[in-house]
Amino acid sequence: MKNQKQAYIYAGFAVLLWSTVATSMKIALQSYSFLQLLFWSSATALLTLGVLMLVQKRFKNLFKLPAKAILRSAFYGAVNPFLYYIILFKAYELLPAQEAQALNYTWPIMLSLLAVPLLKQKIGFKNVVAIGISFIGVLIIATGGNLINLSFTNGVGVIFGLASAVVWALFWIFNIKDERDELSKLFLNFFFGFIYIVIVLLLTSEIVFVNLQSWLGAVYVGFFEMGITFVIWSIALKKSITAAKVSNLVYLVPFLSLVVIYFILKEPIRLPTIIGLFLIVGGLTFDKISFKHLRFRRGE
Repeated sequence: MKNQKQAYIYAGFAVLLWSTVATSMKIALQSYSFLQLLFWSSATALLTLGVLMLVQKRFKNLFKLPAKAILRSAFYGAVNPFLYYIILFKAYELLPAQEAQALNYTWPIMLSLLAVPLLKQKIGFKNVVAIGISFIGVLIIATGGNLINLSFTNGVGVIFGLASAVVWALFWIFNIKDERDELSKLFLNFFFGFIYIVIVLLLTSEIVFVNLQSWLGAVYVGFFEMGITFVIWSIALKKSITAAKVSNLVYLVPFLSLVVIYFILKEPIRLPTIIGLFLIVGGLTFDKISFKHLRFRRGE
């Protein structure tokens, strides 16, 4: 049943939860490596999604899937959560939280660019201007405002941050072509992705607990970044008259995230980050590049 007021409440709650995730990642990464963080967070997400599948009685549907669909999930799981979160967590390990989350937020730009060769979509002058505005914002953040010398604050971290956006855009393109229900797809993705994560972790390191604070940070990321918020956002979309009415709220995430980063991590918010983020979001809103894509953000 459509109920716009309830849709805004659910969407607002999802936005608030996503706004805290960047901080949780940095807290977990204080003691965990990016692979350890991925293990604990993806394990939490898999358990959460499994419970949701059980409550909604969808497990029986998995046994009806053809082998081709299972193989597709095995591939998608290698992209997300495996590759995507390895790259994203590495970016957070190398960069201040404010920079990593801003660079990751460029995924709609990457999506617009990749849609040209992969989805055969045309790109117009307005799109080019919008992308240009956003990329200026990226350069301001990446260089700390030093555009003249183009001296990057952490070149490797910037590459990982932008690469995470590219991988997510690719995953979105794969996902939109898959007509299975979102929860089942997400569960299977994490099922296979978790297997890959365990294999890599056991080959390169070992599973460790470290301390309660970092472990809780990892669990928080898995529960809210990868898991339950998916359901909350899906409910918001179903209750909304149109997806665009609630999708606009997602633009608040990076700005609210800066507030959480400042008060919890005590990380000084730099002026170049604020300016760059405004340009990135401004470019996206200029042509509403991401409106039709936002319902697939983070697995929604």
